[in-house]
Amino acid sequence: QVQLVESGGGLVQTGGSLRLSCAASGRTFSNYVMGWFRQAPGKEREFVGHIAWSSRSTSYADSVKGRFTISRDNAKNTVDLQMNSLEPEDTAVYYCASRIVLSRTWNYWGQGTQVTVSS
Repeated sequence: QVQLVESGGGLVQTGGSLRLSCAASGRTFSNYVMGWFRQAPGKEREFVGHIAWSSRSTSYADSVKGRFTISRDNAKNTVDLQMNSLEPEDTAVYYCASRIVLSRTWNYWGQGTQVTVSS
């Protein structure tokens, strides 16, 4: 059974940084893409970015490009989201998700972690 567990959320001031981590277990993820999504109050869940587990190729939403960086640690089986220059608009619950490389469906989701950016 695949499990994704996020950690690292919290409260930070505008301009600050946070690092989220997603611990992945239950299978080998070499053929998977690991993604980060977020959902702000009253808004739909939106894509933040993803990383291909094997190639480490990344992709980001325009709203976070240049501020957020996704990386993965093979030894720890974690995927991290480094968030810099945070803005109040980044306030949301952040979710880790995974899908098979050739699929467009995100099959597995974590429970989410709250990030709040104060102005």
